[in-house]
Amino acid sequence: MPRARSQQISLEDTPYYHCVSCCVRRAFLCGEDPVSGESFEHRRGWVENRLLFLASVFAIDVYTYAVMSNHLHVVLHINVEKAAKWSTLEVLKRWHKLHKGTLFTQQYVRGEEQPEFALALVEKSAEAFRCRFIDISWFMKELNELIARQANFEDKCTGRFWEGRFKSQALLDEAALAACMAYVDLNPLRAKINPTPETSEFTSVKKRVVAARHQKQPKLLYPFVGNPRKDMPDGLPFKLTDYLELVDITGRLIREDKRGAIDALMLPILQRLNISSENWLCIATEFGSRTGAVVGAEQSIMDYCHANNLQRKPRSSNVRLHA
Repeated sequence: MPRARSQQISLEDTPYYHCVSCCVRRAFLCGEDPVSGESFEHRRGWVENRLLFLASVFAIDVYTYAVMSNHLHVVLHINVEKAAKWSTLEVLKRWHKLHKGTLFTQQYVRGEEQPEFALALVEKSAEAFRCRFIDISWFMKELNELIARQANFEDKCTGRFWEGRFKSQALLDEAALAACMAYVDLNPLRAKINPTPETSEFTSVKKRVVAARHQKQPKLLYPFVGNPRKDMPDGLPFKLTDYLELVDITGRLIREDKRGAIDALMLPILQRLNISSENWLCIATEFGSRTGAVVGAEQSIMDYCHANNLQRKPRSSNVRLHA
């Protein structure tokens, strides 16, 4: 029996989630329809722009994304501490970027005087909005609804555009996170849409490569801050150079003409995460088919099941993440 979304997303267990949304119709989200010859490539820009805009509004960080022809992947991080630091005014300003809010919240943002009962209602609304800003369901709703309306308007039709609700996977540890990120970034290469990660349009890896050439990191993507250490800044616990090298070598391994050309055991990040080269290649190339609702090391999955009172282990990784 499918589990409720509220049971699938547990901040006590992990703040990392892989989400996938698929189109319901034959008409493409993006790319070119081989039957009609009509191109929908411009819709990739819709998705990417909306995704990065939401990253600037929500307390949900975007790690990686890939906009494919009939589906999209995104790896997200719920930043509870970030949302907790926002003032009532900051929360309302962010919400008003998405929706009108109420008359009272509009008055509060404009700095108008309000009676006590109105202020109480404003505070109540702000707390509700704050909770939504750390809710992946709200994030995906704000992403998918706008794209669906734009696509339906362009296609001159009505009805569902997305295949039900989005699918989500809990990533329980750094090994699962790294594997999923590489899997998402390499989706266009695996689908033979692009020959290299840096030429894969509308993906996070291309955006990171372009920024890295200028010794920078993309502002709207969660940054890499290096190896785990005391008092480390907010960001991914890997080096950007290590991750880009990891993606490049994994991409070479899954190409038929270069399979096995480079020994992945030579990568420092794999050694730090204690993943063998064989296991890494399996999970990075078959992440979608080899994993289920939760992904992580065996102990991480056991802890997850215990914390969520699950009688049996949910379908999880069929391969061992660790050596």
